[in-house]
This record gives sequence, C-alpha cells and structure tokens, in this order.
Amino acid sequence: MEFEKKPMVDWYDPKQLAATGIKTVVSTVFGNFADRREMQAALDPGRGFYDYSERTDIWLDYISDLGDGFNATYSVAHLLAKDQLELGGIQTKRGNILIMGGDEVYPTPEMEEYRNRLQGPYHAAFPKNNADPDPPGLFVIPGNHDWYDGLTNFLKVFCQNRSLGNWRTKQSRSYFAVKLPNNYWLIGIDIQLNADIDVPQLNYFQNLAEKELKAKDKIILATAEPAWVYESFDESNSSNKRLKFFINRILKGETEDKTDPECYYRGKNKDIEITTILTGDLHHYSRYEEKVGPKETRQLITAGGGGAFMHTTHSLKEKINPSEGFDASFKKAFPSKNESLSLNNKNLLFFIHGPWMVLILGLVHALSFYFLLIGGIQTENFYITNSNPSGSALDLFDIAILTPSVILSNLTFCLGIYMFTDFKSGNHKTANKITGAVHGLSHILVFYLCLVYLPIFNTANLAGLPFQGLILFIEMWVIGGLLSGFIFGIYLWFSSRFLNNHITEASSSFKGEDFKNFIRIHISAKETTIYPIGIRNAVKNWKNVGDEKNPRFEGDEIKYELIEEPIQIPH
Repeated sequence: MEFEKKPMVDWYDPKQLAATGIKTVVSTVFGNFADRREMQAALDPGRGFYDYSERTDIWLDYISDLGDGFNATYSVAHLLAKDQLELGGIQTKRGNILIMGGDEVYPTPEMEEYRNRLQGPYHAAFPKNNADPDPPGLFVIPGNHDWYDGLTNFLKVFCQNRSLGNWRTKQSRSYFAVKLPNNYWLIGIDIQLNADIDVPQLNYFQNLAEKELKAKDKIILATAEPAWVYESFDESNSSNKRLKFFINRILKGETEDKTDPECYYRGKNKDIEITTILTGDLHHYSRYEEKVGPKETRQLITAGGGGAFMHTTHSLKEKINPSEGFDASFKKAFPSKNESLSLNNKNLLFFIHGPWMVLILGLVHALSFYFLLIGGIQTENFYITNSNPSGSALDLFDIAILTPSVILSNLTFCLGIYMFTDFKSGNHKTANKITGAVHGLSHILVFYLCLVYLPIFNTANLAGLPFQGLILFIEMWVIGGLLSGFIFGIYLWFSSRFLNNHITEASSSFKGEDFKNFIRIHISAKETTIYPIGIRNAVKNWKNVGDEKNPRFEGDEIKYELIEEPIQIPH
C-alpha cells in the first residue's frame, strides 16, 4: 500500500487547532441528531457475538491512541507483528485478536489520514497473507478523534470486512462482544464523545447479558477513556458513574430498587466478574487496582501508548475515590512519575518546540504596536533622541496606556490567555484562576517591556537607519513572541508540576515520540496473565528497503521491556 510517512501532529499549529475545533463542534451537534450507531443497528439487526471459545487458550493484544507520527506508530506495529516476544524469560505469542481501543488516527479521521498514519504503517509491518490459515482478528472501538466525522470513515475502515495488513476486521458495528475460551468475554463499548451510550447499543448488550452471560463468567471490558482518572481530576466529570451504570445495570442486571441494600447483587448476572478494564485516551501506561468486594479486585489499565504524543504521569493520584462505592489504588506508571517530572521540564523550551504559537503570540504584540503607531504617535515624535533615550521610550509607554485601540488589544489578549486556563482539573481551583490571571498579565507586561527597552536598544545600535517604525514592528513580533513563548512554557510547566492541570496541553507541547506501550494478554485454562510492554525509545531511522507499492522498513532494533511484573488473575 502506498502512503506518505507523517511526522507527529503539531497541536499548537493554529490551522490544526482550528480544523480540529470545527470538527469537534460539528460532530457533537450532528451526533445528537443523527447517531450513526442507530443506523448501524438498523442495518445489522441480527448480529450477535463473535465466537473464539472453541480454543483451549487465546492471546490478545491491546493498543490505543495510534496513527500519529510514523516513527512511533510503526515501532509499535512492528512489535505487534512479530510471531513472539520474549518477556521476562517467557515467550509470548502474537495476539490471535488485536484490540484497538480508540483514537485510531490523528488529528482528524479523513481517509487520507487513516491511509497515511494507520493503514500504511500497519500494512507494511504485517503484510496481508492470503495463505495464512489462522490470521489474527481485529476488533476496534472509536475514540473522540474517530468520531469527528460522525464515524463515517471509521465504518468504512473497520466495519466492512477489510484487512489491516494481515489483521482481519470482523465487526459490523462500532461496539462488539467476543466469546473467549475458559468462560471469558471481551466486550468493547462505544461512548461517542464521552456521551451516554445509545439505546440500540444498550439493548445489544442487555440482550447479550440476558441470553449469553452465565454465572462465573469473566469479562475484559474495553472503553475509550479512563473514567476513574478523569473523575479524580474533575469532580464534576460523570464518566465513571456512566461506566458503573453500564457494568451494574446492563451487564450484571442490577434492579432499580434503591431501597434494597442488596440491589447490586440481585441481578441475573450478579456472579459475573469484570476482571479488567482496558482503555486509552491518556497516552501513557498506568494501572490502578480497584477493590470491588471482600475478595475481588479489578485491574484498571490505561494503555494509550500506540503512537500519539506521550502524556505525563506525575499528576496521577495514589488513591482514587471519585464516586460512592469506588476504591482504587495506584500501582504502576510508564513513564514513572519521576521520569514524568523530568520530561515536563521540556515545557521550559516551549519557545523552541512551539514555533507556530510563538509567531502568533508575537504577532499580537506587533499588532498592538501598530495600533499605537497609527493611533497615538505622530511621526515627528516617534524617533528617540540620543540625548535622552530612556525618557523618550517612557513617553511611548505614556502614549500607549492612553490609546484606546492599544488598551482594547491588551485587554483582549489578556482575557484570551486567561480563558486558556484549565479551570476544572486539579484540586486547586482558586490557584488555577490566580495563576491564569498572572499568566495573562505577564504577556501584557512583555509588550510594555519591549515597548520601553527596544527603542532604547535601537537608538544605541541602529541610529540613523530608515524605517524605524517597521524595524520596531518586526522586533516586537520576534522578540515579543520569543518572550511570550517562554512565559507560556513556564505556565505549562508550573501548572502541570504544581497544580496538576493542563495535562494534555503540557504533554502535547513537545510532541514526545518515546515511552510507547501496548498490552499482551494470555487466557489459559488455569489463569489470565497480563503483560504490559513498554518501548522507552521509538526507532527514528526507519528506511524503506522495499518499493513504494510494497514498502518494507528497517531500522535500529526496537528495545522493549516489561513495564511491571506480569499481572496474574487466577480462574
């Protein structure tokens, strides 16, 4: 398959931000009126579950948040395609099923992006083999980025019996149920832009629960967001309550009788066990262990390391109690919290990592000076004299604070920066507001510092040159932009480090290709074993040794590791 290798998405490119924002609004609005999941259900009314239960054991691979920059995406795909990986002295096998847990492509789900960022790399990593007697199956749930066109292209790529390399798609809806060996089930749910689950999907799983689930069955549940983490970041976030509703009411069949203290255990499927919840959306590995009952625990695993920028982990809480009846303890993260704090320091170089943002910030300063030039300064008063350069520069300051267009520009800039503040995350809501206000005012301070000191510098070093106004306009743009870029980076660093907010903004700023991960699971007759696999450094020198139509890439050896000891769940 021909495709174009793509770099990591630059989330601080204004064009990219605008395009993604528009698609988010459109998909949210139209998703409320024309839910494609309902159309799927109408066109596929008889579809039940997918049956792999005849096997004695089975291997599963799970990956999420992929289809971004080529180096990271292909590094993970290359490992997934290998027949075996040795982990802690154990030979693990490539999954009989590959599960993709959301956000299969970035930044938006155009077919061109799917082809260049996902299909092309995966076809190259594991070419289709029509002679393979047992090709691995592929099951996929959408994330918010897949939903930005209302699932139009997601359905074409994953729900029409197509191949992704040698992985073969099976599903006809954006959600699925797979019967596995040894009384296990794999269930994937579609939560459409963090909204409530649609009625046809609820009916599908309710019918499955009533007719197919048996006592003592165990379930691995795949969902598109770490609801427990998000509710711990923001108490108003209700995603974990919706997840609990699905587990208790739909899968376990909890009654509506809230006066009955045993209502959680009166459902038909009271004895089924959701052993593991797999999710992505946060682009790192983290594991919490939830205490469900006196003897029952549940693994809550975020594994969003398929190729997108790395999310930091130092904001993860040691203990999560976001909702009534919930108790989860932190176990492991990749990168570790100490490594995450070190990586967060890269935000101090934001003025290098985010050149587009620097240009925009600088342009605002330059335009404010332009308003001053046309609204407050007469040409004969503009030039600064050698006899009193500082006094003349301060005259510019006096004029600026009395020029309405400059004041309006300053206020608009300050307010825009303030509205960027993450008001919801973290446990320091008042501190968030104060820090946001200081951040906004700091950028205005940059403008006035440049307005006072750049003319003094010009008088001492550029005296006699023509077009002094144009020179100062350019200096305000470049130097003001660099200073504001540095302040913006300090704000991201401080907010992430001390206030536990701006997790995504502070992580996406340096477009981290490293610290990728995926999950390998083995379900045998005796136990289920979960292997968390980490790639500390993505390979960055992939070279095509094939041709354009049939690319094949070679590069440095991928060094992978067990993130933590295998997690064993006895049967």
